[in-house]
Amino acid sequence: MAETTRSRGLSGDRWLPVLLLGLSLWDLRTEFLLLWEHFTFTQLIFAVRHHCLAVIVLFCSPSLWRRYGVSRRRSDAGGNIKGPIE
Repeated sequence: MAETTRSRGLSGDRWLPVLLLGLSLWDLRTEFLLLWEHFTFTQLIFAVRHHCLAVIVLFCSPSLWRRYGVSRRRSDAGGNIKGPIE
């Protein structure tokens, strides 16, 4: 039986966290520029309060990366061994 990309664990679902991360960075681009030029805690609080979804996506991106990653679907790296060898 021929191995498909789905059975090897390379389904291409990585685009979702990359897309979400890119869109959240795009949403926060002006806030990052303002914070870079002149950092104040007031500006930081404003950025978090007025861009809640983008900030949440940034904080959850490691979890999304693990959830939709290749390593989640790869059941066994060494072959199709189901149990201990006797």
